[in-house]
Amino acid sequence: MTATTVSPTISTAKTAAVQARQPARAIPTTRLIKVELRKMFNTRSGFWMLLSIGVLSVVATGAVIIFAPDDAVTYENFATAIGFPMSVILPMIAILGVTSEWSQRSGLTTFTLVPSRGRVIGAKAIATFLVGIVSMAVAFAVGALGNLAGSALAGVDTVWDISLSTAPQIVLGNLVGMAIGFTLGVVLRNSAAAIVGYFVVSLVLPGILALLAQVRDWFYDLQPWIDWNYTQVNLFGGATNTGEEWAMLGSTTAIWIVLPLTIGLLFLRRSEVK
Repeated sequence: MTATTVSPTISTAKTAAVQARQPARAIPTTRLIKVELRKMFNTRSGFWMLLSIGVLSVVATGAVIIFAPDDAVTYENFATAIGFPMSVILPMIAILGVTSEWSQRSGLTTFTLVPSRGRVIGAKAIATFLVGIVSMAVAFAVGALGNLAGSALAGVDTVWDISLSTAPQIVLGNLVGMAIGFTLGVVLRNSAAAIVGYFVVSLVLPGILALLAQVRDWFYDLQPWIDWNYTQVNLFGGATNTGEEWAMLGSTTAIWIVLPLTIGLLFLRRSEVK
């Protein structure tokens, strides 16, 4: 029977190699945001949804130039025509940005590479609102070009009737709509259900609340504090100026965004990913 001698040089080298290993660094948040932005363009639905923003902006601008009377060729009318389709498309983009992990069954890969689901959802939120801000900038630019072209073709003076204080409120109104869509995506995690839920919340529920305010006096004063569509209309119209109106916006945001988003995140962090 012979004894095996272990070379101290080899053992020391292995120990040094183990000690030299560096712990794995977390993926930077900026990289996560870039990945989420790329995901929005990679799918057919996301690509055409984003492309439709530019296409519909041009179509709406052309419609105002062709059909609007000369005295209606104003920047506000161009912004209104462009803003209507965008108020529908941007929340859809927010919904698809969240639900894509479940509808396309890529969640298992995503959450394996980045186990912290909170970081992934946070990156999705940032990417979504970046797309919203850029889209609004494009819409304002297209509307400005349309206003210049329309006034020149009509032979009237160019009217810039949207103030610098109103423009941020219009952007904020669209971002609130995107936040509603994002929240529904987190809560439901299903594209079809979240889209249907958004149309119910944005089209059906405001009518019910308005009718209730008309037939019940006690609800009339309560409506502005719980109806998010009421405060969003004020934002688009640049009518949110007083402290009470901003408090109403904060109240509806807490009811329709903060509370359900918090509950949705709690369930999302504990739900099984398949």
